[in-house]
Amino acid sequence: MDGLYELANRAQDLWTTLKSDPKQLNISPFDYKSALFVLGATLAVGCAFSRWRRNEKTHNKRHSYTPGSKRAFGDWAPQSFSYPKFDASSYPLNEIKPPMYRPFRWGEYHVTMGIRSMHWGEWIELDDQFESYYRIRKHRLESKPRELLTVLPASVRSHDGEGEQVHIAGGSAGAIELVHELAEYLSRRYPTTFQVERHDKSFHNYPCGWDGLPPIKAVKVSAVDEKFELPMPLPLAYIGQETPDIIRQGEEAMRIASLLVQDDLALMVEGTNGGYYFQAGAILVGGFWRMVDKIGKRLDEIHISGHVPQYAEKLQVSLERFFRRLSVDKPVVRNNYFVQISPPSPANSTVDPDQLAWGEYVLGPEETYGGIKGTSAPIPPPPVVTPQNLRMRTERQTLRRLPRSGAIVFTIRTYLVPVEELTREPGVAARFASAVRSWTEDVVEYKGQRRYSDVLLKYLDEMAAKDESGEIETRPYPF
Repeated sequence: MDGLYELANRAQDLWTTLKSDPKQLNISPFDYKSALFVLGATLAVGCAFSRWRRNEKTHNKRHSYTPGSKRAFGDWAPQSFSYPKFDASSYPLNEIKPPMYRPFRWGEYHVTMGIRSMHWGEWIELDDQFESYYRIRKHRLESKPRELLTVLPASVRSHDGEGEQVHIAGGSAGAIELVHELAEYLSRRYPTTFQVERHDKSFHNYPCGWDGLPPIKAVKVSAVDEKFELPMPLPLAYIGQETPDIIRQGEEAMRIASLLVQDDLALMVEGTNGGYYFQAGAILVGGFWRMVDKIGKRLDEIHISGHVPQYAEKLQVSLERFFRRLSVDKPVVRNNYFVQISPPSPANSTVDPDQLAWGEYVLGPEETYGGIKGTSAPIPPPPVVTPQNLRMRTERQTLRRLPRSGAIVFTIRTYLVPVEELTREPGVAARFASAVRSWTEDVVEYKGQRRYSDVLLKYLDEMAAKDESGEIETRPYPF
């Protein structure tokens, strides 16, 4: 397949030269016509052979059909994709307030995937907290680079009771593709903050940027006065191949990507068994989970090891099917929420006084965390809980498939909102109290409710009683 892609690229270059200036090739008019005929025949045979090979491979591979398509698991053919147009933000970042996500509902709590279609202009949301997030994220990367950012090479795995070995591509191709996707998107969505420099022309065998433009060479982030030189996008012939240099480029791409946004980033790659594996990421502000405990794991292993409530019973089959069927043009978004206990008297001198990055006040030091809540050594003392140091920790997560590598990029934007601030909004205190009381026992355990429930619910009830708005539910989810 790689040879065919390289042949196609070279044929395209030849076709361009033949149309524009055939004298460069030093051929006669007769040979010029012959060259066009040979070029057309070569392309036709190459395309036919490519289709035959892909169909033959899929037909012969047992139990490897992806639902809704004919490709084999782990076999992704790079796609061309024209990105829908979207509007640029009308405001600089320092004038954009964070969205008021309040993703809790009245009444009974249901465990669902909770995904919604996402507009392309809403892939990455930035706001006036960009600079403070940047300082936290940069400090984290400088302090713990190997623990917080990883790009795995290709690997072979075995799962107990599942028969054949699983081949999984590495994360480098997806990471390099991701940083270019982000640079293209951000420079269009937030042009006053992100400016790009492009290469003088499209290089031989290298893919173009969006709208057929030359690939991006560098991106400047004016809000923090930084400039990042991007690694070149991988030629089609190199996707799926990994050398030490490509892996280094992948790590640098992921580092840059993690500093361009306020989101954590995870890349999931499909194995030959149809499972999706966490092969690259930058989890800088996970709060209560660490990338070192999850990297390299399959989707179900990530959720089961994290004790996600009712995952096996209600989510696993649907989520695995969704990942396999996710197409390039159908991005989705979802929201969730937790309650975090921040230090009651944070030091003003710290980069991260609210412990957005890691909840040490409750979980203990990040280095000695046991991977499951309550397993740190030594176990930290019980936290002091007051309404003043309670925060709603809510995540906005997006999922989209990258067209060239086929990797699924998972973005996680975290917001910390003081509970005191929430209760000033009409109807929110009563709705939040209703949601917390509706959690089933497994959700209570997962969200650590016993640490704070008495204080939180008493405060919410008091504030709801003072709320004269009478508002019940007038805003659409997740607001």
